[in-house]
Amino acid sequence: MPFMANAGTKNFSKNQQLNGRIAKNDNKAESFTRRQRILQQRKSLPIAEVEKQLIEEVRKNDMLILVGETGSGKTTQLPQFLFNGGYCRDGKTIGITQPRRVAAVTVAKRVAEECGVELGQKVGYSIRFEDVTSSSTRIKYMTDGLLLREALLDPLLSKYSVIVVDEAHERTVHTDVLLGLLKNVQKVRSQTTSQHANLEKMKVNHGTSMKKENDAQNLSFFKSYQGAKLPPLKLIIMSASLDAKGFSEYFGGARAVHIQGRPYPVDILYTHHAEPDYLDATLITIFQIHSEEDPGVILVFLTGQEEIESVERLIRDRVQQLPEDTQKLLTCPIFSSLPSEQQMHVFRPAPSGFRKVILATNIAETSVTIPGIKYVIDTGFVKARSYNPLTGIESLIVIPTSKSQALQRSGRAGREGPGKCFRLYPESEFSKLKDSTVPEIKRCNLSSVILQLKALGVDDIIGFDFMEKPSRMAIVKSLEQLFLLGALTDDYKLSNPIGHQMARLPLDPIYSRALILASDFNCLEEMLMTVAMLSVESIFYAPRDKLEEARAAWKNFSSLEGDHLTLVNVYRASTESLGKTKVANNRNKATGKGLRKWCQENFINYRSVLHALDIHSQIRGHVEQMSLRIASCGDDMLQFRRCLAASFFLNAALKQPDGSYRALASGQMVQIHPSSMLFRMKPEDCGSNFDSPVHYHFLLAEEPTTLAVQSCQSFQFLKGEDTEKELKI
Repeated sequence: MPFMANAGTKNFSKNQQLNGRIAKNDNKAESFTRRQRILQQRKSLPIAEVEKQLIEEVRKNDMLILVGETGSGKTTQLPQFLFNGGYCRDGKTIGITQPRRVAAVTVAKRVAEECGVELGQKVGYSIRFEDVTSSSTRIKYMTDGLLLREALLDPLLSKYSVIVVDEAHERTVHTDVLLGLLKNVQKVRSQTTSQHANLEKMKVNHGTSMKKENDAQNLSFFKSYQGAKLPPLKLIIMSASLDAKGFSEYFGGARAVHIQGRPYPVDILYTHHAEPDYLDATLITIFQIHSEEDPGVILVFLTGQEEIESVERLIRDRVQQLPEDTQKLLTCPIFSSLPSEQQMHVFRPAPSGFRKVILATNIAETSVTIPGIKYVIDTGFVKARSYNPLTGIESLIVIPTSKSQALQRSGRAGREGPGKCFRLYPESEFSKLKDSTVPEIKRCNLSSVILQLKALGVDDIIGFDFMEKPSRMAIVKSLEQLFLLGALTDDYKLSNPIGHQMARLPLDPIYSRALILASDFNCLEEMLMTVAMLSVESIFYAPRDKLEEARAAWKNFSSLEGDHLTLVNVYRASTESLGKTKVANNRNKATGKGLRKWCQENFINYRSVLHALDIHSQIRGHVEQMSLRIASCGDDMLQFRRCLAASFFLNAALKQPDGSYRALASGQMVQIHPSSMLFRMKPEDCGSNFDSPVHYHFLLAEEPTTLAVQSCQSFQFLKGEDTEKELKI
């Protein structure tokens, strides 16, 4: 009997091993099939046909402008071409900048998969507060702001052999500053030859060798790199819809290369006349496509979360009125503050027989590639920031898109097959649109940018070689703000130690100053929590159908003394929940599930809380290196409130006799934002605190748009004449 039992055990063990081998072989076969499919996809991309020509162009030209239509494969394939072309020899890195964090992350993941490597090894990404790279990383995706911060430590960006500035048409403030710096860096590195004597001669005679006024700013680079022997820096400016001529002129007549052809054609359709209500027109067009067109995902571009949620609710209501066999319509929203687990729904295939409708902000223009899109509805509008330096107030306003944005949107429909783009405006209106988006540097607060430039040794901000110079008023007002925060001296030099400390922190200058002050007020721990929570997307998340339930849950954290203290309460509660889960489970996976459940119960954005916890840890590391005193004020929040008043004095408003509020710095009349915990409270509920100055974010927004369901109707769209030729650069 013992023998038989032993034999049974052996047979069972053999079966386990056999099953294990079969499963392993199945996984290998599946992995091999996927690799083959990816390889075929890469070969079918338009850019694959010109790989050798592109490498030759890069070899001949230190500066290259690459215009490749949407879907050509430039973002994922060019870095791999450069790697195979030998541009990572001697441990050098190829850097690719993106204007958005989500783009840097998703593209890096895709390229790592194409290369068959683990993310963070050969291919990695680095964004603010998140670094997934290693010493072996050779293809590095990052935000343009992150590369700017790297320049503080390495002014000549010596680790990079090639830098690719992708999606340059978006003209973010960091992109424009980065272009100016890269222009200087490239100039200096082209002068550092293998002969050490030449460099020594330039150092001795720099006063006469630098003929242009802007070149004087390069001297700080020489001081940091005496004796450096660096190869020239290859610089590639890339986009699908770029003003190639303007960029070429800025870089001294740089060569421009155009990659022709998108994978599939896209028909551009226009309305007969301008629609008075583009949201109602959107709703009608969705159901028109659903009833008349072939199967395929519909991507709708809207301006913000409020519009997306309103249209989503109206679609669900309208679907119930349709015949039962045509009710299979699945809506998937995507916007920046949406929890990550819900964002992932847009990438999942719809159930059999259902059509998916994706309601998106401009995050879907260039940042993410969503499979299955065949139809695009372009409302022709986008929400953009605007800054008034006189009042110091940023406005969030709805404006028409540019032609380049319209091109990006239509391109989403032609990535996997022929598609259609329905533009909800006449073709005559398209011709009136601006060619490209107004650069962000002309419509934003420049304090953070100027602080970084000062830290890089650029003292003449007005004389800096911007591609398009911001207004003199915006520069002067930002300099004044930095002076009031203590970052600059009387002669507008970077102050020591405060200015240098503020520049070291990867934060808005007002937050950096708040942390430094909190060390003196013995409440740095609470300020760390506040800054971490303010540095992420919306902490609170309320589904439309559970709004009252969400508000009731938030009351557990709300403070009559303001939103900053409310955020501290949320942070403390989340860490307490996390601590309890760790004790109970002692496993990271279980810990994550416990915190996720707590967030769901309290209508807190799980993704934002995790991000805030990580940011808190990293900023704490920075302040420890700066030897700031980390202390907590505990439950006595008086010191913390005093610190808030001392830190955010530029954002203070005083209640007026009529109940309104007036900004102390500008005299502008302002209101408490609807998202504030104080918005629904009556003055008598808040005691004397409500009559004291209120600290707020200078952000104006238009009133939420309300939608009304109208009788079912349809549009007749007109096909644009030679639209693609008109858009071609």
